[in-house]
Amino acid sequence: MELTSHFRRMARNNLWSNDRIYRGLLALQPGEFEAKRTSFFPSLKETLNHILEVDLFYLDMIEEGGEGRKVFDRFVAFDDAEALATAQAEFDRRLVACCDGLSAADLDRRVLSDRGEAGQIPERIGDLLAHLFIHQIHHRGQVHAMLSGTSVAPPQLDEFFLDYDLRFRGEEVERLGI
Repeated sequence: MELTSHFRRMARNNLWSNDRIYRGLLALQPGEFEAKRTSFFPSLKETLNHILEVDLFYLDMIEEGGEGRKVFDRFVAFDDAEALATAQAEFDRRLVACCDGLSAADLDRRVLSDRGEAGQIPERIGDLLAHLFIHQIHHRGQVHAMLSGTSVAPPQLDEFFLDYDLRFRGEEVERLGI
């Protein structure tokens, strides 16, 4: 498998995983989304807002949008789980489209990474994508664990890539168009 194909599959897995997480979140009882929990960020709300904010930052670099750290200045955290779910889904579709448009040469191309006081650091697009996906998986795992302490059971998130697993997720894959 070529690396561009891998990133395209990771973008689709990201869309699918976030869809599963947010379907669970939207079934939470009032107050559970913002309730204090034990994790790196102290609530589901704060963790999921952080994921989206960092997603936007990294995709801006990959797409050479020119906003850099201004992404953090203009980001307004969502108080509402449904609005955050919509914004994350829009981002996830944008990420899929971005990955679909990348060539193998693009993955080695360096773009500027705005690191504030540390300066503008050239990074490979492939490395930025890898970091974006690792960041997503890391914090989505925290969300998954936090859901264990709510009225909603955490969803299964590791059935996507294998042909064997498709029979369990066929409806979702079809609904999401991935």
